[in-house]
Amino acid sequence: MRSCQLRELGRIDYAKALELQQDLARQRKQGQIGDQLLLLEHAHVITLGRNGRMENLLAGEEVLRRAGISFYPTNRGGDVTYHGPGQLVGYPILDLREWKRDVVGYVRAIEQVIIDTLAEFGITAGRIPKLTGVWVQGRKIAAIGVHLSRWVTSHGFALNVSTNLTYFQYIIPCGLTKPVTSMAQLGVAADLGAVSRTLAGHFGRVFDCKLVDETPVLAAPGE
Repeated sequence: MRSCQLRELGRIDYAKALELQQDLARQRKQGQIGDQLLLLEHAHVITLGRNGRMENLLAGEEVLRRAGISFYPTNRGGDVTYHGPGQLVGYPILDLREWKRDVVGYVRAIEQVIIDTLAEFGITAGRIPKLTGVWVQGRKIAAIGVHLSRWVTSHGFALNVSTNLTYFQYIIPCGLTKPVTSMAQLGVAADLGAVSRTLAGHFGRVFDCKLVDETPVLAAPGE
């Protein structure tokens, strides 16, 4: 069974996490390290995918600044999304040549990890045909946006645990007019750490890998 290094980073600035992702992805492509799973939380930030449309960002730079929200264009798939406290963000750095050379299958597998995680907390979640992400009764509870380079993945998913959903007012999430929800809004008062541990377990099962949480976090370049 393949091993995957689990790195629980706590709350980390988006720019720092992005730099770390890029460094780990480079090392993974060069065969210097094995697969990685970063689980973390961000301060308030809005990101725009490579195919995103600026009209789905409903606030200007000054409004975002006053609200304490950073903004970053990225090279992931998907449109615009929000990350913030109370949201579990996952960045898998995987070489899909050692799992399945199937991008759609990879996204479906991430969805399954989240669906199975939510089931453990009594939430019945699922998919909506032709839409990416995880949904509960027509409301989006988890967004997914990934990037692949030479079959190595980066970026990933965001699961709303106790997220303050009012921050989604600044965007049209993923370019869709469908509402968002969270575990807390659905009546589940779950600890972010407990959700992270549960999700890690399902990740290992779905991706058929052994999660190893032993080595320290690699410093991003320049640190």
